[in-house]
Amino acid sequence: MYWEEIRHRQGKKPFRYAVLDFDGTVSLIREGWQQIMIPYFTEELAATPKGKQKETSLLEEQAREMIFYHTGKQTIYQCIALAEVISQLGGEPKAPLVYKDEYQRRLLEKIDNRLTGLQNGTIDPETLTVPGTYGFLDMLVRHGVKPYLASGTDEEYVIHEAELLGLTKYFGKHIYGAREDYKTFSKKMIIERMILENNLAGEELLGFGDGYVEIENVKEVGGYAVGVASNESERQGIDEWKRDRLVRAGADAIIPDYHELDVMERNLF
Repeated sequence: MYWEEIRHRQGKKPFRYAVLDFDGTVSLIREGWQQIMIPYFTEELAATPKGKQKETSLLEEQAREMIFYHTGKQTIYQCIALAEVISQLGGEPKAPLVYKDEYQRRLLEKIDNRLTGLQNGTIDPETLTVPGTYGFLDMLVRHGVKPYLASGTDEEYVIHEAELLGLTKYFGKHIYGAREDYKTFSKKMIIERMILENNLAGEELLGFGDGYVEIENVKEVGGYAVGVASNESERQGIDEWKRDRLVRAGADAIIPDYHELDVMERNLF
């Protein structure tokens, strides 16, 4: 099933604005970030006094759940959660920013060849997006829907990577990401500002994301939330692990990607 409807849309007004997550929802530049963060966090948990007494598989599952629960928020929140669990396991946590910097270092090392390839033209941007992304964004614009991009990744990286993928033309100045003072940014704040500045009714807001946060934030204001259970490594099919958690977060519908535009158009417009 391409379009899995979890609950029927109640709103009658047409959608006017859409808020999209970045990594895993439109961009695949950072595909595999979980395979960097999960082992790193597991490594840190395993070094604690109580962690040394646990099976690595149990620590890995604990790290996975903690990471996905905070997926969509700024990366610092995952690192704050890590520090808290390290403390619970009898360890001496470092400052969350230390964990964030080390994770960023490992991740940027992994994706450097992708960024270089996009910059020098040896990599086709389409291959590093969720399938159907460009046609999907064209469809939103065609229906008069204004898209905003909101990411938990640092804003400077989001802006740069969106430019490399040729996505800036769709979002213009409305590309938002994490800031050094993490308390001054959240997807919830962006959505509240969208509603206030554009005199927007909740039912006129459409949301797309592959993490808990954007789904919950869109639902909180009465919007329609589509969970993108993208299989990032294979670029096809549903990631069942993502799907289950997106449904739990309150997604109204689940899709794997955007390649069946006619199905999406029929269900949304």
